[in-house]
Amino acid sequence: MNIHIQPADMKYIDSCIEILQKSNLGKAYFSDREKAADMLTYAVGQKNVYVALNENEKCLGFIYYMTNGVFGSYPYLHIVVVKEEYRSCGIGKQLIKYFEDKACDSSSAKYFLTVDDFNLRAKKLYETLGYRCVGELPDFYKNGINCYLMMKRRG
Repeated sequence: MNIHIQPADMKYIDSCIEILQKSNLGKAYFSDREKAADMLTYAVGQKNVYVALNENEKCLGFIYYMTNGVFGSYPYLHIVVVKEEYRSCGIGKQLIKYFEDKACDSSSAKYFLTVDDFNLRAKKLYETLGYRCVGELPDFYKNGINCYLMMKRRG
């Protein structure tokens, strides 16, 4: 699918909240709209959110990452979400590639993300893109939900 990715600004917050809240991730952690809005407003202000837009500037998904999010040294992909009706169109892959291209300029980089045990479709996507499970974090973000810490080496 033909999209372009750009830094998010406040005009995309409502679209991002809606996309997030309709995802499995959003249902588990961000069912409260105010909590989702606070998190995304902060992240946009930090210039850590990037939106995937179609030719009509409609937001189809977004990523939220931190360049030094793991151990203060490695890029961490905190959230990647695609609007439900556009999943399986390659947008998630394009957003992850954008993260990998922009988050670090070192040829020996390592990239990290976590994926919840209930999100097997996302875990499979990450594995297809070269991410490998390097640890399990029981009850990491929420009791009863285990996270897998995944890492990919560049190059």
